[in-house]
Amino acid sequence: MPRVKKEIVKKSTGLSIPVYSLTGRAAGTMTLPKEIFGQEVNKNLLAQAVRVYATNLTGHFGSTKTRGEVRGSTAKIYRQKGTGRARHGSIRAPIFVGGGIVFGPKPRETRLDLPKKMKKAALISALSAKMADKKIFGLSGLEKASGKTKEIAKLIEKLTTKSALIITKEKMDNIVRGVRNIKGVDVLPVNLINAYEILKHQMLLINKEAIGKFKI
Repeated sequence: MPRVKKEIVKKSTGLSIPVYSLTGRAAGTMTLPKEIFGQEVNKNLLAQAVRVYATNLTGHFGSTKTRGEVRGSTAKIYRQKGTGRARHGSIRAPIFVGGGIVFGPKPRETRLDLPKKMKKAALISALSAKMADKKIFGLSGLEKASGKTKEIAKLIEKLTTKSALIITKEKMDNIVRGVRNIKGVDVLPVNLINAYEILKHQMLLINKEAIGKFKI
């Protein structure tokens, strides 16, 4: 019987993403590290991370006055007996109009914490989820950006997305100026990204030079 040659099939890691120039033209591809962008997604951890980040972004600023803080006389409003009415003391009691509020809100600080290992795992899960959904693209030539809004707006329009996070190697003032008037588009250096910011945006646009800085 003739021998059948076995075909060697190379397994595709799926971590290669297209790269676009500042004008929105295709500029090749780049490979993302599998240990960061190709891991199993932990949905429960992501939900916990989003809750922690979202809670820490908000505050409790509502404030009401108790009976000890509202204005009003401290004298007994009428005598204890003989009037036929219920016994009352201060006019500032909550039962009267203009009196204090019982169990009303007071300004307080609510701070949740996420351990370092969980933050790291949540970030890897968020990046891997975006990679699985094919919502990550590379960008090249950002250092040549003029800082004008219309330049970045045209790029976002060509990529057909309304919400994007641009990840740069370091802070780039020209890109920050270009996106600050575009709703739904933000820019962060790679050392400041977190799971919440990743999941908040539909698409990730990673500067080609920032790949080497992904040290999670």
